[in-house]
Amino acid sequence: MSTPLPIGSPELLARLDAHAKRLVATPPTTLFAQGQGRQARYTLEAEGLLVDYSRQLIDPAAWTDLLALAAAADLPGAVRAMVEGAIVNPTEQRPALHVALRDPNGSPLVLGDFDVRAAVRTERAKLASFVAAVRGGTRVGATGRRFTDVVNVGIGGSDLGPVMAVEALRAHAEPGLAVHFVSNIDGTEAVDLIARLDPTTTLVIICSKTFTTLETITNAKRMRAWIASGVGEGGVVGHFAAVSTNHAAMDAFGVAPDARFTMWDWVGGRYSMWSAVGLAIELAIGTPGFEALLAGAHAMDRHFATAPLERNLPVLLGLLSVWNGNFIGCHSHVVLPYAQRLHRLPAYLQQLTMESNGKSVTLDGRPVHGHTGTVIWGEPGSNGQHSFFELLHQGTRRVAADVLLPYESPTDSLDDAILTASNALAQANVLARGRTLEEVLADPKVRTAGAAGAALAPHRVHPGGRPSTVIAFEWLDPATLGKLIAAYEHRVYVESRLFGINPFDQWGVELGKVQAEALVPVLRQVPASASPAAWLRGALQVTGLG
Repeated sequence: MSTPLPIGSPELLARLDAHAKRLVATPPTTLFAQGQGRQARYTLEAEGLLVDYSRQLIDPAAWTDLLALAAAADLPGAVRAMVEGAIVNPTEQRPALHVALRDPNGSPLVLGDFDVRAAVRTERAKLASFVAAVRGGTRVGATGRRFTDVVNVGIGGSDLGPVMAVEALRAHAEPGLAVHFVSNIDGTEAVDLIARLDPTTTLVIICSKTFTTLETITNAKRMRAWIASGVGEGGVVGHFAAVSTNHAAMDAFGVAPDARFTMWDWVGGRYSMWSAVGLAIELAIGTPGFEALLAGAHAMDRHFATAPLERNLPVLLGLLSVWNGNFIGCHSHVVLPYAQRLHRLPAYLQQLTMESNGKSVTLDGRPVHGHTGTVIWGEPGSNGQHSFFELLHQGTRRVAADVLLPYESPTDSLDDAILTASNALAQANVLARGRTLEEVLADPKVRTAGAAGAALAPHRVHPGGRPSTVIAFEWLDPATLGKLIAAYEHRVYVESRLFGINPFDQWGVELGKVQAEALVPVLRQVPASASPAAWLRGALQVTGLG
């Protein structure tokens, strides 16, 4: 059942495999019956997040050996290495210091002759000043009118994190400035926005480290042409800001020097929402809100760096993910936020997890034996119940689940909170408990139906044994979102250490980009045809593998 891991002794891995086989065959109701207080034992509260993992297929013996696996991977040492700026991205010879982006510590953190913390403080002050000028009306468009809309143009980490956070924190947005996002290269998002925004009151942020990302620059040029149509070529410069390191390209495009913000190569794109890439977030919720987001993440960073393994929330999440994917046999991991504001969280976590840990070689370049990474997917919970939950309950492939649940309703209605919680917890219980054939046949409605009810009974059986973790929090505010996202970031790092892989490079993504750029001139040679279908057939012919 298990897939090999590069850490842990053969004896430890064999014990974990034996635990998994035993627990998969044990009904979760039996696990609850075996030990009183199971829910209390398998609940961890840290930094305002309450994690109930009592519905996971674990028991004390399995959990003891999972913690031994964490110790074998020297997770405390790995965490220290990351936060202290060691090279934890060996293929690119870089540290991974996204934690420094939200660290208020004023003491130097020096890489070579570069003080990371000082650079972050300088950039934070510059961002806050820019946000204050835009929101305060001292930085205006070419016609002198205040900005009413902001369009963030980016893709991947320059889009998914900011759009997720802006959507999640709409209840905390400051009035007077609407924030929008454009990422897809097909132009639909840009065209739709252009149709309903005013170029004279629109500020555009271009997020691209190299200022050459094909999708981003294509959309940026669309937005530039539209802005120029409204304010004239000479007024364009006042309507753009950029997050990039390519100053020559920003000069050519027309971005004012005081509207340029930097990103560093020691922060991966999918970890960059805490940096200047989060400018759209800060414009949406204001600087105090953004600083609360950073503070929440930093609180989780401190917990991750100091809590013992057995009480460490990201370690717990990482161990459970590897346990389910590599020992229990879960096909994938579904994220079910019972909070509509978090509807973009699954997409964000897809990149965070799958771009990080979708690797097939170990840190020293040897082929991986077994599986790495986790397939992440999901939708808001109550909507998903009417969509894909049938597969979760009765499908042949076991899926692990995270159920995210706020204590309080955004409508301030106790009834809404009760209805949301009843749906979330009922689904978690049914996923774990299931329903046996004997239970179905004992149902009075089935007995009353006689032979017809008995014939339908097998279709109403639920296998159960689907592991889930309930992650509860009081309210979805900036600090809580910061804690939640940081916990998931660190979960990814824990998984990577158990897999023995590098979670901070992305060679697969880079290869796809290079190939796409190489095909552009090829496709431009395909003759224009009478119909799009004819042109597409020609495009397919010239771009095949032959």
